[in-house]
Amino acid sequence: MDKLLGRISTMSGVLGVGALTVNTCLYNVDGGERAVMYDMLRGGILDDVRSEGTHFMIPFVQRPIVLDVRTRPREIPSVTGTKDLQMVNIKLRVLWRPIYEKLPQIYRELGADYDERVLPSIGNEVLKSVVAQYNAEELLSKRQEVSHRIRSELVKRASHFHLDLDDVAITHLTFGKEFMRAIESKQVASQEAERQAFVVKKADQERMAVVTRAEGEAEAASIITKAMEKNGNAIIEVRRIDAAKEIAEKLANSRNITYLPSAASGGSGGSSGSSGPGLLLGIDAK
Repeated sequence: MDKLLGRISTMSGVLGVGALTVNTCLYNVDGGERAVMYDMLRGGILDDVRSEGTHFMIPFVQRPIVLDVRTRPREIPSVTGTKDLQMVNIKLRVLWRPIYEKLPQIYRELGADYDERVLPSIGNEVLKSVVAQYNAEELLSKRQEVSHRIRSELVKRASHFHLDLDDVAITHLTFGKEFMRAIESKQVASQEAERQAFVVKKADQERMAVVTRAEGEAEAASIITKAMEKNGNAIIEVRRIDAAKEIAEKLANSRNITYLPSAASGGSGGSSGSSGPGLLLGIDAK
């Protein structure tokens, strides 16, 4: 019985040591990660990259270094000057990831925090060099062109450090208080100029209307003059009759008009004096 227990104990110890040895010799690489191997016997970081899954290593000789290779965002702020010496506060959003095949070289040269070492420096460098080629107003009117140039230059610079940039975009762009006040003053001046232009245009139209009206009246007077030269005062008599007819119609339709005969025409005895015209009075009905 003692021998049996001793054998069981020995086997358990062997299995435990074996399981510990196997566990020490294996390591896992999760999804979205890659691993590079540090080997003490072969001179540091090996050139091969281990993909996702379970892999074997030599304990105490090799050490795996797991790196995240998923696409990640990074915001790069910068305060720089424009071509016309205006200060601008600009922020850039970058979606980046390392080139898988270059991970051993990246870790060997830059370490595990390679993004902290590379992206802020090259981002500020590219932003300052591109923004300095545009005026402050052009940064607003040509924003797409500026963003394209920043992306092109940043992708070129990042490739030297074995980084891929999936997207580069300007997310924030503001100017100093002095420039903003200058823009507001310019907008007010522009609106005032447009209002003055409208006033001038309206005055020109009114002047043209007066000229056209005067030309029409002159032409009408000319026609009347020619008609009088040809037909005498007949046209004036016709106009007088038309005016009298119009006045008579208005008086006939008015309730406040009273006819008052003249004194001569109202006297008795058939005076031989000439009778004057009667009066038409407007009587207030109140």
